[in-house]
Amino acid sequence: MFKNIVIAGIGGFIGTAARYVLSQYIHKIFLTNFPLGTLIINLIGCFLIGIIIELFNKGNIMSPEVNIFLTVGICGGFTTFSTFSYDSINMINEYEYINLIIYLGISIFIGLSLTLAGKYLVNYLWSFK
Repeated sequence: MFKNIVIAGIGGFIGTAARYVLSQYIHKIFLTNFPLGTLIINLIGCFLIGIIIELFNKGNIMSPEVNIFLTVGICGGFTTFSTFSYDSINMINEYEYINLIIYLGISIFIGLSLTLAGKYLVNYLWSFK
């Protein structure tokens, strides 16, 4: 278990560093207020995790540790949206449409609502400063 945590952590560091560098590079090239860097990174992450998971599912191509390093670590550090996307695809493949609708609804609407709530909470508490 500890070994897998270290493996995921090292991959997470690499993925996070790659996300930061690529985001900065994209922002330098395209001067826009649109979150283009985040969008591109999320799309790349979705594509990469699809490749990695399917290669792992083919068997004997990579060990479970390499799979953890690449998916949880690198892709997870690069973007958690890739995992969100893959989990959604799995529900579609398993015909779990009700669970998919619940997962998407909670993730998007409640996730956005909680982000907004956190923003308002900080602004409210900051007003007492």
